[in-house]
Amino acid sequence: MSDVITFEIPQDILDSARLTPAQMKIELAVSLYAQGRLSSGKARELTDLSLWEFRQLLASRQIAVHYDLNDLNDDMVTFGDLGLQ
Repeated sequence: MSDVITFEIPQDILDSARLTPAQMKIELAVSLYAQGRLSSGKARELTDLSLWEFRQLLASRQIAVHYDLNDLNDDMVTFGDLGLQ
């Protein structure tokens, strides 16, 4: 398991943005994914959404799905974990 870094977001900022902490994580993940800074696997991991839910979220925001070597590697790990290799 990787290290976890915790940072604080003042409640008044969440209130101003009208977001829950979970929604803020989703916004961060989607933004970093759209910028190409996170793979879909890592962005999805941050959101705690299934791959299908994450892709639906991207589609609803008209964000194209990126699929690169990192995504393939993430999928291969998932396939291995599921015994599908």
